[in-house]
Amino acid sequence: MLKEFKEFAMRGNVIDMAVGIIIGAAFGKIVTSFVNDVIMPPIGRLLGKVDFSNLFVSLEGDYATVAAAEAAGAPIVKYGIFINTVLDFAIVAFAIFLVIKALNKLKRQQAAQPPAPPAPSAQEKLLAEIRDLLKTQSAR
Repeated sequence: MLKEFKEFAMRGNVIDMAVGIIIGAAFGKIVTSFVNDVIMPPIGRLLGKVDFSNLFVSLEGDYATVAAAEAAGAPIVKYGIFINTVLDFAIVAFAIFLVIKALNKLKRQQAAQPPAPPAPSAQEKLLAEIRDLLKTQSAR
C-alpha cells in the first residue's frame, strides 16, 4: 500500500497539480491585496469616502462600525466585504480567462503548422550518394 501511495504521489500530474494550487493560492492573495489596497480606495473616495470593508447592515441595534457590532455580538450582514470578494473573484476569473485564451491560441497555432517532413533514412542517403557518384563519373 505504501509503494502504491508513493507511485501515486510522485506521478508528474499530481506534483503539477500541487504546484498549481500553491501558485493559485499566492495569486489569490495578490488579487485580494490589489482589490482591497489599490482598487477599492479610489472607488470609495469617488463614492464619498466610503470604506467598503466597513459597509454593513446590523440586524439588531445601531452600530457605527463592523468591529463595534461584532464586539456586541449583534448579527450583521457585511455586504461591503462581499463586494470586495466579488471583485476578487472577477479579477481572478478574468486572469484565468486570459491564460486559457493564450493557451488555446498556442494550441491552434501548433495544430495549424504542418509537421516537418521526415528526415531521409540511412538507405535513402546511401542511394543519393551512389546517384551523385554515378552522375559525376558519367559527366567525365
